[in-house]
Amino acid sequence: MIAAAFDYARPATLDEALGLLAKHGEDAKVLAGGHSLIPAMKLRLSQPKVVVDIGRIDDLRSIAERDGKIAIGALTTHYEIESSPLLQRACPLLPEVAGKIGDVQVRNKGTIGGSCVHADPAGDWPAAVLALDAECEIAGAHGSRTVAAKDFFVDMLTSAIKSDEILKLIYVPMTGKTTAYVKFAQKASGFAIAGVATVVYKARKEVAIAVTGVAAKAYRAVGSESSLRASELSAAMIAVAAQQVADGVDPLSDIHASAEFRAHLARVQAKRALELAVSRG
Repeated sequence: MIAAAFDYARPATLDEALGLLAKHGEDAKVLAGGHSLIPAMKLRLSQPKVVVDIGRIDDLRSIAERDGKIAIGALTTHYEIESSPLLQRACPLLPEVAGKIGDVQVRNKGTIGGSCVHADPAGDWPAAVLALDAECEIAGAHGSRTVAAKDFFVDMLTSAIKSDEILKLIYVPMTGKTTAYVKFAQKASGFAIAGVATVVYKARKEVAIAVTGVAAKAYRAVGSESSLRASELSAAMIAVAAQQVADGVDPLSDIHASAEFRAHLARVQAKRALELAVSRG
């Protein structure tokens, strides 16, 4: 299909982009990599009157160490994350996730910020940033604010970003190699039917488990995490914890998988992710 008519603006700076959003309000949509907004516009699921293309604001594309964390600009592409030596060394979960997104063309154009703001329930990045307890710096006309990942994903296709705001940076901690991301993907699109990101902190005997593709939004499997806290992460303990990963969740049901099958896949993938993360230590 063809998108409805719209005006197009290509700001050169973040301040200029924020000014345009303040001016046009709900009538404007931000274009980053385009892999979420453009298909929605073609299907007329989204019909903005103004498209604000931020793709050439270089200040939003970066990977750098800051105050003991790694700051990732919202316009950083999946491929740039996948191939970053800093992230491969200091936060290996992110390159692993990036390498499993779509295909080469998607990874070269799609951005981590655009994906997170879109908050697709089958997106890969929400699981990663939740598992890492990331922080999201959001810029607005009246200054910046920081939102924890656990508060960033509000509902299906809904994030904490307001109509006059732009996601600027995502801050992630430096971790060891005991991380993993596994998913059962829809073959045509690569989106997760069930994906699980895990971070194992062996020194303090804690585990983070985040799930995407199963519910209306990505979530932390707090029951499974609690059952593994202060334990030795034996095969038996992992198997028990994995069985709890869909507890208290209302799984989605569609043409790709029933609710029951999604819950089953979540448990299978959680066990695989935990075993893989532990083995890497």
